[in-house]
Amino acid sequence: MRLLKSPDARGWVLIGATALCVVLPSAVMGDPAHAGVTLEERKLPMKFSWVACQPNCRGWVSAVGIVTSDSPKDFDDFAREHRLDGATVVLDSSGGSVNDSIALGRHFHSLDMLTTVGISVQNHTLQGDRAGVVPEAYCESMCVFLLLSGKTRYVPEAAHVRVHQIWMGDRADDPKAASYTAQDLMIVERDIGRLAKYTFDMGGAGDLLSLSLSVPPWEDLHELSPAELRRTNLVTTEAVADVLPRAEIGVPMVELAPKTVQDRFVAGEPEAGAQPARSTKTAEATVPTGGRAAAGPAK
Repeated sequence: MRLLKSPDARGWVLIGATALCVVLPSAVMGDPAHAGVTLEERKLPMKFSWVACQPNCRGWVSAVGIVTSDSPKDFDDFAREHRLDGATVVLDSSGGSVNDSIALGRHFHSLDMLTTVGISVQNHTLQGDRAGVVPEAYCESMCVFLLLSGKTRYVPEAAHVRVHQIWMGDRADDPKAASYTAQDLMIVERDIGRLAKYTFDMGGAGDLLSLSLSVPPWEDLHELSPAELRRTNLVTTEAVADVLPRAEIGVPMVELAPKTVQDRFVAGEPEAGAQPARSTKTAEATVPTGGRAAAGPAK
């Protein structure tokens, strides 16, 4: 794990890269290299892109990466260039800043957007390239609360939705041994309050907060079971067609072979030319590495 100091010196941000290696069946995906590129993008600040769907469907928004202090503005800029009312957001994210995720989720909600978990890909078929969504993706930490912002919410069986506590990002290396001031506790409790209000505003259940806040940074993230997804009200539909175009027009949720490694992050630097994620003054959530958890910025 590596913590990078925020350029504006207001806090720390966790930069991580997935340690997963996925082999995509070429008969289904046509381009195995694409998934590797997508997985690399997850260690960068969140990127929004419009996925065009041909020939007779509207398309959707792909949201990949870590929520930073820039993400709400980036989405505002993106929204001005696209008609997003009622559009679907496909999430593949390990979370990010608590307050910035709340702001981003409220914007999704104000546009009556739909949400799901997945990786957007291009399927190479005899009829030409068609956009699709691979369901075996991750939505962790504050991403779960972005998922909650959707007017309609669908989670495919192969997706991983995982929760944990928010924590102080600069106490990541050894959260048990670190010291904490009254100011630190105030920040965490303030953000828990904001998160609780947001959860109920979005129609979520108290169980979501209970499950999330019961997992400390020195334990593995808790993956929500299908029953917990329903009990927390994260899932509002069991039909993928309620959030994405039907398979017969070329947008299937294609299945992948199971991943052999579940850990989310290893130490790593951002790609050349990429700007490191910046954090705001908020509590931050933890991300496990090597089967254990390590604290990160409010995510």
